[in-house]
Amino acid sequence: MAGRDLRALFSTNDRGLEATEAFTNRQLQWELVAVALTKHLRHVTEPGFDIEDLERPRHNVMVFHGVGGIGKTTLSRKLEAALAGADQRPVQWGEPAWPKGRILPVRIDLARSAGTSFEDLVLTIRAALAELGRPLPAFDIALRRYWETQHPGESLEEYLRRGGLVGRFGRAMPQQMQSALSDVAQALLLPGTVGTAVGQVAGSLIGALRERRQTVRALAGCAHLADLLDAEPDLEALSFYPHLLAWELGQLPADKAVTPVILLDTFEDVGDRTHRDLERLIQRVVWLMPNCFFVITGRSRLQWADTALQGQLDYTGPAAWPGLAPAAGSPAAPAVRPPHGDSRQILVGDFSPEDCDDHLARRLTRDGAPLIHEEIRRVITGRSHGLPLYLDLSVMRFLEIRRTRAPQSADFDHDFPALIARTLSDLTPDERHVLRSVSLLDAFDLNLATAAAGLAHEAPALRLIERPFVRENDFGLWPYHLHGLIRSTVRGADDQADDRWSARDWEQAARRALAAVGEQWSTRTGQDRMLLVGALRQGLALARDFRLELGWLADAAWAYVGDSVWEPLAPPARNDTDGGMATAADALVELLAALARRQHEHRERTAERLITVTSTGLLPADLHEMALYYLAKAQRDLGRTEASRQGMQLVATGGGRLAPNARRGLAHLSRLAGDFPAALEAARHLGWEGRHHRVTGDVRWVQGDMDRSAQAFQAARLEGEEHRKTGEAAMSQAMRAFTLAFTNAENADDEIDLAERLLARVDLRAATLDVRIATLLRDAGNSAGVEARAQVLAADISASGLVFAQAKLELALAFHHSVRDDQQGIASCISRLRELTREGYYAYYVDIAHFMAGLPLPGDHTPPRWLDSEGATRARWQALVAARRTHHAV
Repeated sequence: MAGRDLRALFSTNDRGLEATEAFTNRQLQWELVAVALTKHLRHVTEPGFDIEDLERPRHNVMVFHGVGGIGKTTLSRKLEAALAGADQRPVQWGEPAWPKGRILPVRIDLARSAGTSFEDLVLTIRAALAELGRPLPAFDIALRRYWETQHPGESLEEYLRRGGLVGRFGRAMPQQMQSALSDVAQALLLPGTVGTAVGQVAGSLIGALRERRQTVRALAGCAHLADLLDAEPDLEALSFYPHLLAWELGQLPADKAVTPVILLDTFEDVGDRTHRDLERLIQRVVWLMPNCFFVITGRSRLQWADTALQGQLDYTGPAAWPGLAPAAGSPAAPAVRPPHGDSRQILVGDFSPEDCDDHLARRLTRDGAPLIHEEIRRVITGRSHGLPLYLDLSVMRFLEIRRTRAPQSADFDHDFPALIARTLSDLTPDERHVLRSVSLLDAFDLNLATAAAGLAHEAPALRLIERPFVRENDFGLWPYHLHGLIRSTVRGADDQADDRWSARDWEQAARRALAAVGEQWSTRTGQDRMLLVGALRQGLALARDFRLELGWLADAAWAYVGDSVWEPLAPPARNDTDGGMATAADALVELLAALARRQHEHRERTAERLITVTSTGLLPADLHEMALYYLAKAQRDLGRTEASRQGMQLVATGGGRLAPNARRGLAHLSRLAGDFPAALEAARHLGWEGRHHRVTGDVRWVQGDMDRSAQAFQAARLEGEEHRKTGEAAMSQAMRAFTLAFTNAENADDEIDLAERLLARVDLRAATLDVRIATLLRDAGNSAGVEARAQVLAADISASGLVFAQAKLELALAFHHSVRDDQQGIASCISRLRELTREGYYAYYVDIAHFMAGLPLPGDHTPPRWLDSEGATRARWQALVAARRTHHAV
């Protein structure tokens, strides 16, 4: 199946190099052809099938379409070879279901470079049928008449020889045509000299057919033969002659019957949406030969099932071509699609990474071993996005570099301008403009594409999305995106096209795209979280890459942090920088990335990233305040409470958007220091913006007052739901579950379940850890696996850097050991709590552990300021332990 790769062989002096045209398996496409062809063979042998029925829908065509360089021509050639014989078919393609010898493949290249005219197409089909070894008189006489009229004095045999058809199919066709002419002349009793004049034969034959003479009864069954012979023998008439070929094929005896499979390649060169003259002629051939099967390969879908083309083509609409109708939901889909069979329009997909590597490994070899080593193959595969043309261009680049030195992996992190030329070649100027504009976007819809291009009408964008390099995702926020390699090449390669863009053109397009994305978000802001995140991802990349002002991105950033959901946000890294920050957009990208990643990174890393952002001074004042606030939170999580207090105080004093949050942070710091009255008093003045109920709940539970704490957390959750703050609702419910897990193991299940469902919609590591600790508290006092689960959870907490979560876990273990009256376990927990709280913050956890175990506090211990007496607090914690012991004893 692999021929010699002449381009590669003539690119090197290395005689030991083996260069082959490696064909990577396209088994799925073969299976689709085999299934469709089997159905076709079954259809044409049904009793009701009529070759001359000009009104029934046609099911004799399938289309493979895809981006330039995807391998459509290679597929067409391999299909031709596989249909010609089993020895040419890859083993993995499998055995076809039809009998041997019944299929006659005929491949015709319609590329402009091939110079194939419509005449050539018709002659090629007839020349291929010469293999039948018999004249086809109805067609042959009509064709001979056409030829002598349109090409007077020119030998048909010489024309076939010059066009390569004689070499391809032999010399039988002219001889068969002459035989047909002589046989008809003899049947009409014409003189020998007259019999050589096709015009005389045709004229006499027309009269005999109309008079229904017995001498021409063999041809009288062709209802339209007389009409076609009577018509002016021009190109228009020639396009109807294939009907005669189809009729002749239908007259073959069963043991001689054959089904031509006509493969029309490079169909994009037939014409465009404005000039469809050649396409109209070819479509007639397909329609008038229903007993032949056509496989068309080209860049675009066939539009024959589009009713809007009525008048441009003869046969249009989904009723005429059921298998070519667009899929439901696509822009070109008909209102009602006929319920027939499966779609016959197949997008040729990219190679898988495994296929890419296999292709490169077999393309160039020496002594049977791949010449391109594995690391280079890996880089090429990653850059190719599965496009075979990119693989071919990389192979040629490999040979070019190899002339002077050993190729390295870095040599293939490369864009090829040739890909742009292939992509742009059949686009209109407006379509090219839209293509370059949408290459700035990860995904787009019609409105976004049109606005980014700065056009007043959607027509170019509508045409562009029909191209195979535009992929569609029905479930995406924006449904369309460019093929990855096409997008990166259009943006990154040295574009030498006549209408290439300057740097200023790209910048203006980026401004339009940024404004368009912002417009879409601002019209629905506050309601659509998915749109907010998508707009931020696209907008941040545009502003960063083209050094644009932040504009609407600042408000979007505030909306993003306001709900504490923390979806992944950072756009891909830029290739033209060393990672430093030079603009406000750079700093905002890093700020939001750090905030989102803090749920998955150690808080130390978060603090480092935020310190870097704040030190640049690039952000406007309000966003700088955002960075300061979250830096203070990270420092608090790390136990750096004094630095956290300074940052929170700075933000609170500034009076900006995060001032209420900072005041809540200061209240938390008072709680961590053990000043509970001060923290509770601060909570009374925080309001909803400062999350007063959650702060109250945090103060109450450490007093052992679980009922009032749970009520506060429930109020906080309800308030969060009222304000549509999913993150706040989830955090509050997580702490409600944690609190109630101390008191009632049965009821805790429902609270934990609700917390887990709310947390599934957000990305909050601390709250997730609270719920996991709650599950341990729910099971405290049992011997089955609590301590082993705690060890796993401790490892996860350690990776997060959340010191307070580790202290909470130790407190939960102290409760477990207290219920079991495990003095050694209690002592170990107290020792670890002392170590975790040695800086003075969360030191009251040590007190609580003593209370639960009924142990006296050390004499040198400094107690916190409880809301009421130490004795009352001790009693409440001991009551919780006693209640759990009673529960297990029942």
